[in-house]
Amino acid sequence: MILLCSEEIAFGQQSLALYHREIPNTKSAVNNAYSKKDSVVGMLSFEISEPSLIAFYPPEAIANGTAVIICPGGGYHVLLTEREGTDIAKALNAHGITAFVLIYRLPSDRTMCNKAIGPLQDVQQAIKRVRDGAQSLRVNPNRIGLMGFSAGGHLAAMAGVHHNDRHIANLENTSLKPDFMLLINPVISFEKDFAHLGSRANLIGSQPNEQLITYFSANLNVDHTTPPTFLVHAAVDEVVPVENSLLFFNALRRSNVAASIHIYAKGEHGFLTWPSFEEWFGRGLNWMESMSLIRLIN
Repeated sequence: MILLCSEEIAFGQQSLALYHREIPNTKSAVNNAYSKKDSVVGMLSFEISEPSLIAFYPPEAIANGTAVIICPGGGYHVLLTEREGTDIAKALNAHGITAFVLIYRLPSDRTMCNKAIGPLQDVQQAIKRVRDGAQSLRVNPNRIGLMGFSAGGHLAAMAGVHHNDRHIANLENTSLKPDFMLLINPVISFEKDFAHLGSRANLIGSQPNEQLITYFSANLNVDHTTPPTFLVHAAVDEVVPVENSLLFFNALRRSNVAASIHIYAKGEHGFLTWPSFEEWFGRGLNWMESMSLIRLIN
């Protein structure tokens, strides 16, 4: 059992049911999910087959109604649920933003009928869950964004470019389009020149056909309806090449979508040593203010 799936509410934190009924696209299989602590990146969660959504609420005095659904990274093999999840949620709360950490299913032929769309179903359902419950969650239904890291950035970008492809039940006809996206050293392209091959293999297999590669390369699916996007990457990222962010940024600009990008001359994947959290995170907050999503507190 993953600790993050607890139903307890404490310190402004609440576990929400992602699906009210059965989890779609799932097989009857034993839940083997488990978590363990890593000395560098904190809590890691593995073999997730039962998704959940963890809400983090800001103090009422500074709450601004903007909501961010966080998609942790981990190459579609593991989720960095602390460093790229709960830690980020608390930092967003400090600026009045309501945050939701999405513990999405990790692709598995053992637990899913079609592993390629499982994570995308979960992020679409998270958008629907927050938008449908906006009043009770005290958020603005027109200011619900996604923030994704690495493979979580790929998942967020997929939700942004394929928002009209409904992979979940949606009788209410709720919009599944995020209002904005913040993508942190994201996996974007599954094309062979720039793909993070581990993420690609885990999601769509080691020998995917061209149709799958095209569908799951977010840069090839951008149009004028893609949400405004902030991108940040290190030029010398040796895990996910910076070309991923550049390809997406250029596609956004060609489609006249509001986009901002910052490339750091130094720094590794995940920004473990450089730039500082305050540096890149602050740029993201400034972008959100420029898009009238928040008002920074001086």
